[in-house]
Amino acid sequence: MARWEPGTKERLQATALELFGEHGFDETTVAQIAARAEVTERTFYRYFADKREVLFDGQHHFEQAFLDGVGGAPDDATPTELSAAALHSASGFFGEERRAWARARQEVIATDAGLRERELLKLAHLSGLLTTALRERGIPDPRAGLVADSTLSVFHVAFQQWIVTAETRTFPELVEDTLAHLRALALG
Repeated sequence: MARWEPGTKERLQATALELFGEHGFDETTVAQIAARAEVTERTFYRYFADKREVLFDGQHHFEQAFLDGVGGAPDDATPTELSAAALHSASGFFGEERRAWARARQEVIATDAGLRERELLKLAHLSGLLTTALRERGIPDPRAGLVADSTLSVFHVAFQQWIVTAETRTFPELVEDTLAHLRALALG
């Protein structure tokens, strides 16, 4: 069996997603993933703590993209500009090469209550991180929390559109469109 070959982590992720789609998340075992990916279970565990982490790998980078946007915004940025900066920074995380993976990942998550809960918890954690970053930028409560939650709402709406099979717009385009809708809503 192959061990430590280049691309092993990505092969494990692709294999796991394929098996989750074929058999369901609960019915798929780490042993099945490892066998189909032609690695040992031990190799699987060098990359992932458990099979759920295959779907949630990269969370730190995802969170950091939002935080980098807030941190890199001009000192005089308004709360709305900070939100947009966070979203634009995070948009880079969602290139076209990730769309098929994201679509399949969401299909798996949608079928399992535990995975949906985990995703919500991770987004709640990100909201807390964003709220703290906004406070550090001088945005007081409750405004910091409102901006953080609004930022994640824009992200969620744009993401849900991006993974629709017929959608061809890029993630940054969808973020801009969703931000425009939010601005219009705030004015109206």
